[in-house]
Parts: sequence; structure tokens; C-alpha cells
Amino acid sequence: VQLQASGGGLVQAGGSLRLSCTASGNFFSTSGMDWYRQAPGKQLEFVAFATSSGTKDYADFAKGRFTVSRDNAKNTGYLQMNRLKPDDTGVYRCTVAGRWGQGTLVTVSS
Repeated sequence: VQLQASGGGLVQAGGSLRLSCTASGNFFSTSGMDWYRQAPGKQLEFVAFATSSGTKDYADFAKGRFTVSRDNAKNTGYLQMNRLKPDDTGVYRCTVAGRWGQGTLVTVSS
């Protein structure tokens, strides 16, 4: 497995989760990392990205609540999600250098 997302789970509305995206191989540190999510019955949507040099951007729904970061030495990226809402429920996936992780399920209960 070259890319794996983890850290999902069940959380109440208002709670927090931190997702991890771990890469096996040397491609992580020189590549941008994107997070996407797919809610049940909906299309895949962009959440956030962080370039290899640290530039970041977020979807509007994520601004002010989610923080993307990365530790290139560990070949790992993170998505800290705070003040979660039921609408944040979905499978979260990371992509790096054209590779996609399997995703991790986030369920936010009301």
C-alpha cells in the first residue's frame, strides 16, 4: 500500500478528529497532498490541499474549522477537523502524486 488514510470514526457534532495520510515511499515530501471526501450518495468533493513547500488552501466549508498540515520527514500528512457537523460525514481520502489512499470513514452524529 503506497498511501493510507486513517483516523476516522464516529464523533458527535461539535467534536474533533484528526486524519492521517501516510505514504510508503519517497514521493511524499516532494509532492502536494490533497484531501477529498465523499458523502453518501454524493460526488467526491475537494476539502483541502498542502503543497510540499507548505502552501495551503481549503474548500469554503472547511475554512475556519479544518487545518491541513504535513510532516515530510514522516511521509505523513494530517487533516485536523474541528467543530464537526453531520454534513461532514463521509469517506475521506488523500491523494499524493497521483496516488489515492483507500479512505477513512468519518461519521458525525447529531
